[in-house]
Amino acid sequence: MDKQTERKCVLKGEVKETSELLRFVKTPDSRLVPDFDKKLGGRGLYVSNGKKNLQEALKKNLFIKSIHLFLKIPEDLTNMVENLLYKKGLEAMNLARKAGALVTGFEKVKAEIKQGKVSFLIEATNAAEDSRQKIEACKGDMEVLEVYDSDDISNALQTENTVYAAVLKSGIADTVYKHIKRYQTFLEN
Repeated sequence: MDKQTERKCVLKGEVKETSELLRFVKTPDSRLVPDFDKKLGGRGLYVSNGKKNLQEALKKNLFIKSIHLFLKIPEDLTNMVENLLYKKGLEAMNLARKAGALVTGFEKVKAEIKQGKVSFLIEATNAAEDSRQKIEACKGDMEVLEVYDSDDISNALQTENTVYAAVLKSGIADTVYKHIKRYQTFLEN
């Protein structure tokens, strides 16, 4: 691991890759704010990605204890973080669509899988069981991310009734995967 990309979690005390952590920054006016894109200056404070991890760190005042300074922490910080991660995943999907690196619709997705062009799949949480079985039969060992419902996906992609999306092998695939996976991990941990 590269020293530049490792940081210590305020909750667990473990040193991890920054991709496994949520970054927060103390602003000049002493507010604690999320900084997942690492664009804000100042000392970063990190917690292992996960809703429960963030809630526990907040409950134990670990951000304040780790820097020994007063911080104004929004009461709804956990919800704020969840909403930011939710939106970032959808925005990344839409960006892939605009770049021509995302295909929707069961038959189109299936055709792209057969041609070996798909990096990973996105499946709506409310997909019908019969279509799940059909995708399962043709996807092989390809990863399927299931975080958003069909309304979320459809709204983000400006389509109707989108249940399946295939992210094609491309430069943007890693970005889409990173954002959706980060949101999924936040919800699960």
